[in-house]
Amino acid sequence: MYITCLDLEGVLVPEIWIAFSKATGIEELKKTTRDEPDYDKLMRYRLKILKEHGLGLKEIQDVIATIDPMEGAKEFLDELRSCCQVIIISDTFTQFAAPLMKKLGMPTIFCNSLVVADNGEVTDFKMRCEQSKLTTVKALQSIGYETIAAGDSYNDLGMIRASKAGFLFRSTDKIKADNPDLPAFDDYGDFLAAIKAAMV
Repeated sequence: MYITCLDLEGVLVPEIWIAFSKATGIEELKKTTRDEPDYDKLMRYRLKILKEHGLGLKEIQDVIATIDPMEGAKEFLDELRSCCQVIIISDTFTQFAAPLMKKLGMPTIFCNSLVVADNGEVTDFKMRCEQSKLTTVKALQSIGYETIAAGDSYNDLGMIRASKAGFLFRSTDKIKADNPDLPAFDDYGDFLAAIKAAMV
C-alpha cells in the first residue's frame, strides 16, 4: 500500500511568510526553509522580528485569508487522492493551515502548533515531534505503508530520501544542484505522472 507525503508551502500553496513579508514590507521575513536548513533557528528569528514590529497571530491570519492554492494544486491533489492515500506533512502550524485546507478540499495534514498569548502575541512554537517529516514517514513505513514523498526545501530532504520514491517540486536551483539524483518537477501534470509511475 502506498501513501504519498507532500510538503505544503511551495508545493500546493504559496509560502505564507513570503506573503506576510510582502504585506508588511518587512524584508527579513522572506527567509524560508529554502534559505535556512535549521528550522528552529528560522522560527526563533521570525518570532524576534514579529515582537520587534508588534505583530501577532491576527495579522498573520489576515494575510493567510487572502492566499489561494497555486494554480492547478487542488485539481492535482484531487486526482492524486483518487489513486492513493495522501498526507500533507508540513512545518507550518495549525493556526495557519486551517483556512488553506478548506481551499484544498480538506486533505489530511500533520503540522505543528503556535503558543499564543492572550494579547495575540506569538510567544513560542511546539513541534509535533523531532524531525517531524522524516519521523512521520518512518512511522508510516513501520505500519506497512510504502511512502512516496515530495517537497521543495531543505527540511523535506529527509522524508524524500527515506521514501521508496522521492521528488523535488518547484525547488530552488541550489537544492536541485545539490541533489542531482532526485527527479525535479515544476509542472503538476508531469509530477502526477511520476508519482503514479512510482506506484507501479
